[in-house]
Amino acid sequence: MALVNEVLSEIQEVMTQVDEAQLDAAENIITKDKRIFVLGAGRSGLMVKGFAMRLMHIGYTVFVIGETITPSIAEGDVLVAVSGSGTTGSVVGPAQKAADNGVHVIGVTSNPTSPLATLGEATIVVPGATKAGDGVKSIQLLSTLFDQSVHITLDILTLMISRRDHVSNDTAKATHSNME
Repeated sequence: MALVNEVLSEIQEVMTQVDEAQLDAAENIITKDKRIFVLGAGRSGLMVKGFAMRLMHIGYTVFVIGETITPSIAEGDVLVAVSGSGTTGSVVGPAQKAADNGVHVIGVTSNPTSPLATLGEATIVVPGATKAGDGVKSIQLLSTLFDQSVHITLDILTLMISRRDHVSNDTAKATHSNME
């Protein structure tokens, strides 16, 4: 269990550094009167897809950039973009274009001085190690610590939003797939 405890310790170290005021700022942008879009590459993309699913469960209209049924993003929409380094071209380029076109951008990154961190209306810094070597050092491969911590951070943001919107677990459960 020593290895399990070491990984848990790393996650705890990162999570104690996530600034709840940054989560509050993101929460204020994500409202039911806006369409929410998410974007990320690789494992960061998988983490943000999990966030999209949770937002759907609590009643939001949400889309994943790059999916075949995703409509065009437009002024007034919200984009949640995730990149550990904050420099991933396939994330930063579209996020910059979105911001230039009046989209509310929330950047999630480990690097508070990165292009992604500086272009959004809100930035959530999750200082877990990335493959670029940013953030809290880790025994884990590549950006695993960042990905784990982003997943937890976005789940906390979802919980904050659900509480603000008075969405119960039973209400969220009603939108969960019953195809199993």
